[in-house]
Amino acid sequence: MSRVGKKPVPVPSGVTATVTGQTVKMKGAKGELQFVVPNLVDVSFADGAVSVQPKNQSKQARSLWGTSRAQVANLVEGVSKGFEKKLEITGVGYRAAMAGKALKLSLGYSHDIEYQIPAGITIVTPKPTEIVISGIDRQVVGQVAAEIREYRSPEPYKGKGVKYAGEFIFRKEGKKK
Repeated sequence: MSRVGKKPVPVPSGVTATVTGQTVKMKGAKGELQFVVPNLVDVSFADGAVSVQPKNQSKQARSLWGTSRAQVANLVEGVSKGFEKKLEITGVGYRAAMAGKALKLSLGYSHDIEYQIPAGITIVTPKPTEIVISGIDRQVVGQVAAEIREYRSPEPYKGKGVKYAGEFIFRKEGKKK
């Protein structure tokens, strides 16, 4: 029994929800998103809430039940509030800046890295060592943050690199004489 799946997803005022077959569409102040629910799960909209139920009690149907409910909840939050990820850059000479529609990263390589920003994503650099990624689709925001972090992940000795805000980097001790 999914504890997440059995709770209906409340649709706040200002957000319109449409359920047609297996497709759930949400439209709000920030934009419009849709999600196609897997065939093993039933989805319905009633009393201002979207509820998700498994069609049978197979292991896969029960697995997709909570996942589908979480995806629908992310649609509601995305079109009403949006999502945001913060990255911090640590290291001497490491910095980020916006260059038109691209993010320019100086991460200690012989060349600067130009990251092309995908549609629907907004990137802001309040400080040269801080990157704020925001958008309405949680999956895309997380993917962009992971791709930027991948250019120079934090290393365990000095902690240099790109890390998520609040991420703990396990530090190692260097060589001893």
